[in-house]
Amino acid sequence: MSIEKISLSGRKTEVVDKTMTFSEKIYLPAVVKGLIITIKHFFKKKATIQYPEQQREFSPVYRGQHVLMRDEHGRERCTACGLCALSCPAEAITMVAAERKKGEEDLYREEKYASVYEINMLRCIFCGLCEEACPKEAIFLTKSKLLVKPKLEREDFIYGKDKLVISVEDAKARKYD
Repeated sequence: MSIEKISLSGRKTEVVDKTMTFSEKIYLPAVVKGLIITIKHFFKKKATIQYPEQQREFSPVYRGQHVLMRDEHGRERCTACGLCALSCPAEAITMVAAERKKGEEDLYREEKYASVYEINMLRCIFCGLCEEACPKEAIFLTKSKLLVKPKLEREDFIYGKDKLVISVEDAKARKYD
């Protein structure tokens, strides 16, 4: 029995329904080929590392966990312009802007600041577009070995300002610059 089949290129191909040989019917050659491939893999170098005893080498373009920066006086740099949230292809960043009140000049640089700044780490693809879009250089993906820690609950992966803003001591030491 033959069937005529037209491919996307427009050429006709003939599909033939041929009968299988005895060795093909018992699948023995296919099983032996599969076993040979499996045995070859036993003698290859393993790609698995024993984490946390062994640490793998990070790429020079590695992007770690996000941090919200402070200036040299310890004030938050973020002015809640929303460009990082707009540039995020995964829509992982949400923020709420607020006006700075009297007496908070030592906390925020500008009159407007992000009262709520959250990044959903389950959605984030660590592309770095938020870092590139920020005009105030307020958000960075660390180049250090600061990793997003594994957790059990989904709510633990929504990082707010409490986990993102660096400490005043680190800002004065310019640790993440």
